[in-house]
Amino acid sequence: MFFALGAPDPLVGSMNIHLISLGCPKNLVDSEIMLGRLLEAGHTITSDASEADCVVVNTCSFIQPAVDESIDTILEMGRWRQQAPERRLIVVGCLPQRFGNELANELPEVDCFLGTGAFDSIIEAAQGPPRGRRVLLPPPEKAPVSNKSVPRLRTTPPHTAYLKIAEGCSDKCTYCIIPRLRGPHRSRPMEEVLSEARGLAESGVKELILVAQNTTAYGKDLGRGYDLEHLLAELAAISQLKWIRTLYGHPDYVTDGLMETIAAHHRLCSYFDIPTQHISESILKKMGRTNKAEHILRLFGRIREQAPDAVLRTTLMVGFPGETEDDFQSLLDFIEEVRFDHLGAFIYSGAKDLPSNALQGHVAEEVKRERFHRLMTRQAELSAANTQKYVGHILQALVESPAEETHGGWMGRTCFQAPDIDGVVHIHEGEAKEGMFVKVRITAAQEYDLIGVRV
Repeated sequence: MFFALGAPDPLVGSMNIHLISLGCPKNLVDSEIMLGRLLEAGHTITSDASEADCVVVNTCSFIQPAVDESIDTILEMGRWRQQAPERRLIVVGCLPQRFGNELANELPEVDCFLGTGAFDSIIEAAQGPPRGRRVLLPPPEKAPVSNKSVPRLRTTPPHTAYLKIAEGCSDKCTYCIIPRLRGPHRSRPMEEVLSEARGLAESGVKELILVAQNTTAYGKDLGRGYDLEHLLAELAAISQLKWIRTLYGHPDYVTDGLMETIAAHHRLCSYFDIPTQHISESILKKMGRTNKAEHILRLFGRIREQAPDAVLRTTLMVGFPGETEDDFQSLLDFIEEVRFDHLGAFIYSGAKDLPSNALQGHVAEEVKRERFHRLMTRQAELSAANTQKYVGHILQALVESPAEETHGGWMGRTCFQAPDIDGVVHIHEGEAKEGMFVKVRITAAQEYDLIGVRV
């Protein structure tokens, strides 16, 4: 059951609107499109909630910590909302899509809830009259994946932009709620993606980051000749772009052709982000993952054969139901063998609406935390050894911002460091400015960060 939004109140004028975007870069792109719609409608965007007439919270509910963060943020903004009756609070995205009217009943301070298929109703939600409360939860698969004419207000630095190339996911991992929240995989038309990329490049973007729930499945629903490797080859022809990287791959969809394409074009970062979740075959089967351990290991070996300078990143999960100490040891052996340049991990969190919740052998919370600590401690040691290989070398870095802790220093990233999730380069000498590409001689290395001077 849901209540449709009414038409915007014609008496409502321009408002100051503050948007809080939680979760991943895919959520951020949705937030930027909503901001663009609101700006085009005549509203003012403010970075200070205290100056706002309306606050929009774009939520995440992928795992329990994300749910907790979303709820905490809504409660905080609920207190802001209650300070003045004319203020409006809008909650959008994955949290209302997942919990629906149950969430609405628990949060009376919220004026409107929009699910993941209702982002195009953000103007009506913000302008709507304060009488009554509204919950709009259309099926996410009915939401248009094409957004060719939709404005977008980017919130990333001018030199970096995320580009969403698809929506939804058609895989059936038992621990994942995303297909229910976002619908099946739907690729954006290639010409539309290329058109947006060219527009971003013309606006000054130098680093383009492709995102989707499964980027490597791009084009599988569009027909022959439409796939990620062809898209990347076309993007590599855009001369204004210097770096093009891809996040959120899947081991089942990484082909030899994709590896060859990335190796063949200097603008394509040799950066392979391929979450594998686990390596134990019994756990992979319970997770609903179709790949085998042998395939995963062979895949990373092939990547390094095709692109010897390739940087590997993965994401792992600890504490999945049925995970034994032997299963966990296989994870430790896995990261020892592959020696990932970057690795993220999270603790399994069950929920009644996940198929994995019905599995036997749930792992105790203290055991999960202990395994997570052991995994990340060992990865930190491996990462520290990996970063040492760059000492004495000259690397190209994209300057991000002045360093907070040093006078006259800068913080930047190399092509093998994605924003917000990997390490950085601390540049302690030499002049620079944000958005510049500079050469840096690496003089020292930490677990995740590099230190150097501009050449």
